[in-house]
Amino acid sequence: MEKKRCSWCNVKNPLYVQYHDEEWGVPLHDDGRLFELLVLESFQAGLSWECILNKRADFRIAFDNFAAAKVAGYDEAKIQSLLANTSIVRNRQKIEAAIANAGVFMAIQQEFGSFDRYIWQWTAGQAIFERGLASSVLSDTVAKDLKRRGMKFVGTKIIYSFLQAIGVVYSHEEGCFLGR
Repeated sequence: MEKKRCSWCNVKNPLYVQYHDEEWGVPLHDDGRLFELLVLESFQAGLSWECILNKRADFRIAFDNFAAAKVAGYDEAKIQSLLANTSIVRNRQKIEAAIANAGVFMAIQQEFGSFDRYIWQWTAGQAIFERGLASSVLSDTVAKDLKRRGMKFVGTKIIYSFLQAIGVVYSHEEGCFLGR
């Protein structure tokens, strides 16, 4: 019998099923992976997560496996090569945001010891359970703080989606085999 999953999961896409079953909502504490998801969530703006997920392997190659220090140092030549890369989303504003956000990400790491400590401090290190939302007071607050620090493409909906992806907000739907 097929497992019941969240309604947004396209069960015909094995990448999406694996993402839903093994990644989404699982507490994440690795700064490298946190940066990757933050960048990918910002690229999702105006697109579907499935579109970004299908291109994730290509994004990893194009963005040097999301090494924040490397991304922060990208120059115009690298921007041009990314804009020419048909395997990823080619949007200058989002590319430039990823570069700027890498610098802010590293500044947060320096201030807090890790980005993990920064992002999980908003909930005292505990996952919170919410369903059916696209934003919240928490995502409003985190988005506002990240913008104040200089990040771009980090509106409340993008940050809420990021918080769900990394397990700060646990949102598997009722009836999903992973729901609580």
